[in-house]
Amino acid sequence: MSLRERITNGLKDAMREKDAARLSTLRLINAAIKDQDIAARGAGKTEGVDEGEILAILAKMVKQRIDSANVYEEGGRLELAEKELAEIKVIEGFLPRQLSEAEIAAAIDAAIDQTGASSIRDMGRVMGALKAAYAGQMDFGAAGALIKERLA
Repeated sequence: MSLRERITNGLKDAMREKDAARLSTLRLINAAIKDQDIAARGAGKTEGVDEGEILAILAKMVKQRIDSANVYEEGGRLELAEKELAEIKVIEGFLPRQLSEAEIAAAIDAAIDQTGASSIRDMGRVMGALKAAYAGQMDFGAAGALIKERLA
């Protein structure tokens, strides 16, 4: 079953179960995917976004909610922070398992070997290889720091 189908089925289930919090989060996910589908069609891509791009959308949504939750906690708005954290749990249900630090290090080493990277100038190629292979499975911001460290 594709990721799109899983999200649609989750939306239907949330409607049946009258789970308002889950339903609103799934509607946000669907809206974000449809926005990207429309943008892709404008760029000449007739079938819309693919699985990798959907994973990237979901990962971006998680990051946005983490940032929002932190801001709410700092501002003393704990009820809003809890809402953001609940949305994160729903979104993460559709993401693949996150890689451990050891697995990320091994993936970076493999990508460096695969691309033949030898200097910091090759960082873009290494990141491209990682994003193609591990979309939604790692924090690429943290991975970027590890790549710089290895290529320096």
